[in-house]
Amino acid sequence: MALASATVRSGRHGPPGNRTGKRTGDRGAGTWFLVLPALIPILVLSVGPLLYGIALAFTDAQSGRTRSTRWTGTLNFQDLLHDGLFWESFRIGLVWAVGVTVPQFVLALGLALLLNENLRMRWPARALAIIPWAMPEVVVGIMWRLVYNPDAGILNETIRDLGLGDGRDWLTGLATALPAVILVGVWSGMPQTTVALLAGLQNTPHELHEAAALDGAGAWRRFRTVTWPAIRPVALSITALNFIWNFNSFALVYVLTNGGPGGRTRLPMLFAYEEAFRYGQFGYAAAMGCVMVAVISVILAGYLAGRLRGGDDR
Repeated sequence: MALASATVRSGRHGPPGNRTGKRTGDRGAGTWFLVLPALIPILVLSVGPLLYGIALAFTDAQSGRTRSTRWTGTLNFQDLLHDGLFWESFRIGLVWAVGVTVPQFVLALGLALLLNENLRMRWPARALAIIPWAMPEVVVGIMWRLVYNPDAGILNETIRDLGLGDGRDWLTGLATALPAVILVGVWSGMPQTTVALLAGLQNTPHELHEAAALDGAGAWRRFRTVTWPAIRPVALSITALNFIWNFNSFALVYVLTNGGPGGRTRLPMLFAYEEAFRYGQFGYAAAMGCVMVAVISVILAGYLAGRLRGGDDR
């Protein structure tokens, strides 16, 4: 009779293993249902255009409604290998990215250390420090064009008032255009780096600094042994992101110089834009985009490998 009761209970409710599997399956289906609203826009607005651009790179697509598109294989990539203008823009892009990212980080670190101190008026200073970050790149470009104006710009006016010369046209000079644009890039991107580093500094336990000070450690030694190890993961992350953002810059340089003078500030994104929308070579421009995506992917892979090897994720 006990066996019959056990059989009835087993038949009524089913085996415990099956119930657990059913609940797990229901949770998995529910999770996918919750993820779909976020996943669909990513697939439509990011993954879809990326795949379309990669496919376009293997065609001879050009502007014009009557032009037919043919599959050309790797012809666009073969042409890129011999395109000196593209590789020159690639070199300029690397110089721009490094020239903006490194000073950006150094200045932002100094500003973050200053804003982390218990100084008077530090809260208004923190608010003022992020103003360039809140401004659109087009507005920043227009504003700095006024600053660099050769006739009435504040920079040349200051040089004249100090008796240092008559000033110059900073954005059209072959020797000064790229440094002038790099300065604007550093100014406009420094706030986001400052905010990230400041957040890392504020998460550093104050007791560690006090213990190091009691042991007789000076300011530099406390920074090297306490502060830097605490903010190192944040510093590596924001530096890698800044390099990627700077290498892919478009709007700021487009407004300031439009790639001139003589291509001295023509970044890879500007070169691809001109090939696509000025000359109508969509397939060739898509191949340039694929090369840039590949370079960024290699940089990201190296960064992630370094973090996993160094144990920064712990």
